[in-house]
Amino acid sequence: MYAREYTSEDLDRNRLVDQHVPLVKRIAYHLLGRLPADVQVDDLIQSGVVGLLEAAQQYDPSQGASFETYAGIRIRGAMLDEVRRSDWTPRSVHRNARRVSEAIRTVEHRQGREALPQEVAAELQISLDDYQHMVSDAVCCRILSFEEIFAPDSEGENRLPSAESDPSQQVQDDAFRHALIHEIGRLPEREKLVMSLYYDDELNLREIGAVLGVSESRVCQLHGQALLRLRARMVDWISN
Repeated sequence: MYAREYTSEDLDRNRLVDQHVPLVKRIAYHLLGRLPADVQVDDLIQSGVVGLLEAAQQYDPSQGASFETYAGIRIRGAMLDEVRRSDWTPRSVHRNARRVSEAIRTVEHRQGREALPQEVAAELQISLDDYQHMVSDAVCCRILSFEEIFAPDSEGENRLPSAESDPSQQVQDDAFRHALIHEIGRLPEREKLVMSLYYDDELNLREIGAVLGVSESRVCQLHGQALLRLRARMVDWISN
């Protein structure tokens, strides 16, 4: 029996994985301080490596997002998949996240441009302060996985592509991934910058605030709004 011959694509993929193993550890320790005390860092790292392998298999550089950004999303999502099994997230957070996303989609469809916070608050018939609290809760008062924003409810399946899909599902997953990367590129500049600093450069909220010259709570709001805006724009994929 002959050993499998590795292609240049295989070698490139392996190099990507080797180069980004430290990213898995950084994300694991970055998350650990915001997770329940019984979560072990070794478990996060183990699940994160799975996310890194999947990212290396499915990354498409032609879509514009850096591998670090795409892999960081997949790594963090894989880690949080494990955490979500404990079901410690209040259901009200999921409900409010869906309400905000639906309001963003309604406003953007009506206005033909990105929805402003005050417009979304008006659509929800709540004060701007209450809206900002809802957005912050989605990210800062508990962990909102990037993948989780595409689940129909707290017990839904992830919508990001799986390496175990059958061929027809893989085609659909590839299209979803391309659409998601495209929408990340269309985010408002400050939201896109927060996403890049958080997922790519692995800065914490305080550090991002120093870069942008705003408070940590404001960074939290921008991060949450970016995630919920993506959910609003990808709603057709969520319902599929």
